[in-house]
Amino acid sequence: MSPTTSPNSMSPTDVPSLQALVQSFSMIIVSEIGDKTFLIAAILAMRHPRLTVFLGAFLSMILMSFLSAALGHLLPTLIPQAWTQWCAAALFLIFGMRMWGEASRMQDGNGKLQEEMQEAEEEIEDDERVQPSWAEGVRNFCSLLLGPVLVQAFVLTFLGEWGDRSQIATIALGAAHNVYLVTFGTVLGHLCCTALAVIGGRYISNKISVKHVTYGGSALFLLFGLIYLNKGFVTSASDNINLMNMAIPVPVN
Repeated sequence: MSPTTSPNSMSPTDVPSLQALVQSFSMIIVSEIGDKTFLIAAILAMRHPRLTVFLGAFLSMILMSFLSAALGHLLPTLIPQAWTQWCAAALFLIFGMRMWGEASRMQDGNGKLQEEMQEAEEEIEDDERVQPSWAEGVRNFCSLLLGPVLVQAFVLTFLGEWGDRSQIATIALGAAHNVYLVTFGTVLGHLCCTALAVIGGRYISNKISVKHVTYGGSALFLLFGLIYLNKGFVTSASDNINLMNMAIPVPVN
């Protein structure tokens, strides 16, 4: 009689899937709350219809998540899997140590957040001063179709997120896990952060402690770095064992 499994039991393949979702979602949460793109969405939502700002910012985050995870998905086809684990570990450890240093230099209160808020407001004001160019022509055409507020939220969010810590971390996760799970986890995290920013970003930014959030994000990134460091050792050891087994001649009867 074959053994039966409980419907509530988790198979071994469910663990990496759950891990990919949790890591990508939590990484976005600690990276984006209080970030410049978060504040841009909050400021725009105070000046324009919230739903329009939300759609523009969230669509931009969806595109960024897809592109970043897809880029990470291509890395294992170009370099060995063990190297992708080492690279992911190095990135998370470096980001974690940098965030810890940033948090230790921050003063108590929300002074850092006010600086980010001022930079976000300056970017919005600079964006509203139209400079004629072919890119601006394309943007004006899109504004006629979709509306100027939606396009502004999309463009500012996309440019603010490009090259950001969360984008690079998404690439690293996409190289280590299933690209669809990483994309779903990051999109879900961006959905929560963007909705939070649009609904009450200004109020939330005055209540949270950026220093504590940065410390929390640093601890999380360092934990991810240790996880992928261990995976790198395991993958390297497994590859060495496979090479040794391939080198051993099989006796012929």
